[in-house]
Amino acid sequence: MRLAIYPGTFDPITNGHLDIVERAVQLFDRVTVAVANNSAKMPLFTIAERVDMIRQVTAAFPNVEVDSFTGLLVEYAASRGAQALIRGLRAISDFEYEFQMALVNRKLSNGIATVFLMSHENYTYLNSTIVKEVARFGGEVDSFVSPLVRERLREKFSQHYLKKSE
Repeated sequence: MRLAIYPGTFDPITNGHLDIVERAVQLFDRVTVAVANNSAKMPLFTIAERVDMIRQVTAAFPNVEVDSFTGLLVEYAASRGAQALIRGLRAISDFEYEFQMALVNRKLSNGIATVFLMSHENYTYLNSTIVKEVARFGGEVDSFVSPLVRERLREKFSQHYLKKSE
C-alpha cells in the first residue's frame, strides 16, 4: 500500500488544500492529512478543531485519514510507513521554500520522497491567512472554503468580537 502524508497547519483547510487532496488520492492508495502542531504559529483553530473540520470535508474520500503530529515531519511519516510527502505549490515563491524543505527531509530520511502538486489555477492566490483576514472583517469566503469551514469561521469570529465588546 502506497501511503502519502499531506502535512500542513490547515488553519483552516481551504478549497486549494482540498484540490491537492483530491489529486493525491488518485496517485496513492492512502493519504493522511496530517495537521502540524507548529509552535511558531498562532492558529485561530485548535488542533482538535482543525482535525474535525478536515475529517468532515474529506469524508467523501474513503482512502483519506486525518491525524495530527508534533515534531519532525519525516519522523512522523516514517512512523506511519509513508512512502511520500505531498506538498502543494501555488507559485515560484512556494517552490524555493518547499525545495529546501524537500532536500532537508531527504537528508534526514532517505526513504521518503516529496511529491509536488501544482495548485489548480483557481487557487493560486489562496491561503489560509487570506481566508481568515477576509472572514475576520465579514467578507464572503464561499469561494475559498467549504460551507462547513465558512460556518466555523463565522462562529470563531463572532466569539472573538463578543469577547472584545464585553
